[in-house]
Amino acid sequence: MNEEEVLQNLILEFRRGTLSLSVLSVLQKEKYGYALLQELEEKSLQIDQSTLYPLLRRLESQGLLESDWKLEDAKQRKYYKLTEDGKRVYEKLKSHWLAMVQVVDNILKEG
Repeated sequence: MNEEEVLQNLILEFRRGTLSLSVLSVLQKEKYGYALLQELEEKSLQIDQSTLYPLLRRLESQGLLESDWKLEDAKQRKYYKLTEDGKRVYEKLKSHWLAMVQVVDNILKEG
């Protein structure tokens, strides 16, 4: 495996670890899938639909999200929102993330 392939694999691992936290953060307010995708992209987080929707289903199966179909502008849209468990898990993940960022930042400053 060459250097570029190794780098791309490491970047992919980074992204996988941050996508759940990012999605939970953006879902502080109820959103349908495409609106969620757009908001993430507006915040410079590029995510493919083929990644987002399976992630939403997984988070829902874990009890962190719930969904509901709603009719809007003559279109059925599936809206997602955090459950109470999802809100608690998000706050804990956020705390862990912020602590980890601080630790890694300190390590990088020394390097």
